[in-house]
Amino acid sequence: MTTTPRQKLAPYRRKRDFGKTPEPSGATTPGADGHRRFVVQRHRARNLHYDVRLEVDGVLVSWAVPKGPTLAPGVRRGAYHVEDHPMEYIDFEGVIPAGEYGGGDVIVWDTGTWDPAEGEDPAKAIADGELHADLHGEKLNGRFVFVRTRADDWILLHKKDAYAKPGWDPEKHPKSVLSGRTNDEVKADPDRLWRSDLPAATASLALKADAADEVDPDELKALDKLKNQGTWQVFGRDLRVTNLDKELFPGKGRQKPITKRDLLRYTAQIAPTILPYLTRRPINLHRYPDGAGTRGFWQKELPSHAPEWLARWDNPDADPGESQTYLVVDEPAALLWAANFGGLEWHPWTSQVDKPDKPTYALIDLDPGADTTWADLVTLAKLHREALDHLGLVARAKLTGKRGIQIWIPITRGPSYAAVRSWVEQLSKSVAAAVPELVSWKWQKDERQGLARLDYTQNVIGKTLVAPYSPRPAAGAPVSAPIHWDELDDPKLKPDRFTVRTILKRLATEGDPFHDVLLARQKLPKLR
Repeated sequence: MTTTPRQKLAPYRRKRDFGKTPEPSGATTPGADGHRRFVVQRHRARNLHYDVRLEVDGVLVSWAVPKGPTLAPGVRRGAYHVEDHPMEYIDFEGVIPAGEYGGGDVIVWDTGTWDPAEGEDPAKAIADGELHADLHGEKLNGRFVFVRTRADDWILLHKKDAYAKPGWDPEKHPKSVLSGRTNDEVKADPDRLWRSDLPAATASLALKADAADEVDPDELKALDKLKNQGTWQVFGRDLRVTNLDKELFPGKGRQKPITKRDLLRYTAQIAPTILPYLTRRPINLHRYPDGAGTRGFWQKELPSHAPEWLARWDNPDADPGESQTYLVVDEPAALLWAANFGGLEWHPWTSQVDKPDKPTYALIDLDPGADTTWADLVTLAKLHREALDHLGLVARAKLTGKRGIQIWIPITRGPSYAAVRSWVEQLSKSVAAAVPELVSWKWQKDERQGLARLDYTQNVIGKTLVAPYSPRPAAGAPVSAPIHWDELDDPKLKPDRFTVRTILKRLATEGDPFHDVLLARQKLPKLR
């Protein structure tokens, strides 16, 4: 019986918890193009090694080679046969979160095509323990031989041929053949992350927008040419848009009001950046169909008239009368649909659809009271930063776009919402003990005597904080803008400083200060 790629990848899937490890599960494989491909990835996990992967029967047969392959003829390298990987992994360059299997940074050190020796069946040769492979790469060329010595232990060597180079050392050629960057450079500023909870074909997730991810300028021009309504072809979807000239946000000062057309343009431009914070998460929409100057309402249930192409999640634990079906924003056009639907604020859950009771973030909401000054709020944020630094935790802050500051702590899935809420409460009460004159723990605002509240109660299933880069319903269309921690020292910083008209320029110059929450997987330490 023929073994399928899915069966061959079973050990790979068993070894990884795809709810945590951002790697593709191999659920799909691309069609063969007539050429066998190979990749060598320089991988710094627990130890530096080179992963040599050859395409065989729809999967990447893989060996870990600690010292790396060499063109030096006859030099034997130890090679350890590891589980097959899916073909989607062949061009991955980025990071795997620390604490996960294979956690570390990865570059595509070499890639190309390969051929087995004439008349040799690769799968049978591997099963028999000796494979002859002719590599045609940018660094590696010529005949390589893989020989099994025992169990999963192999040796790898290069034959003495026209491509052989005595003394050739892979460590003298440390850069990626894709990006020209080293592992250090990729680690410091990664472009991509694996998200194995997505289909394998889209598992490599951009951490920042690039030309391939951005909205086509011609699509934006098409939006401008539409009259007050029409069908907009954008991100591969036909989106019915209405009331394009309707004013949704009053202007601030002498600024012009912001129309729905303006909001859709912003949404299309920000979508590649915000998508990693939304994918595979139910989303609650704060809708203002008549604009930010009116009273909004929460829309959780996806309406029956929503287009079929929208991703959705049915909550199996919903009680009668509760929202059953939620929108899941897994593609840019889905966010545009939400904005056109009057969703001026986007609130993703802190858990994902496969494990809705297990949060991936711990949230700290610094909620100012009537008498809380901006300086007071900054003081509270700095105290939390110091506490989190002392605990060795990665955390990132963002302005709410209104009056507050929020802090997100990425965590490994496992603890319940109750456990996370209890941990945040304990941390914030320890911080508040240093400045008791600034904080009240009363629930009702009118009982707080104008003091701030450190709101740990947002750590509950279904409760949300506004997404990074989401607009807020106020004059000028401020956004909930991530900040660098040292910006707390900037006297010009205000919670509504950045708007839909200014945040894109900031992203172009500063990058996304929040993207580390996508990379880190960490356990909450015990607090004394």
